[in-house]
Amino acid sequence: MCACPPTAVRTYSVTGMTCAHCVRSVVEEVSEVPGVSAVEVDLASGRAEVSGEGFSDDEIRLAVQEAGYKVAP
Repeated sequence: MCACPPTAVRTYSVTGMTCAHCVRSVVEEVSEVPGVSAVEVDLASGRAEVSGEGFSDDEIRLAVQEAGYKVAP
């Protein structure tokens, strides 16, 4: 049995994305956050699902901003 800590899965609403390039930009930036193991972004719903451990909401917000978009409150 694994004694690994559970992986967190958090969902964020991302505003301003309009195309597949937007999605790629968000995925690339968020994937670089330490502790993030997977990122899935759905353009139609504007949702980003982030999996991993040890990352904070502030780190994800900053990464999304670096990509040129915003996390909705």
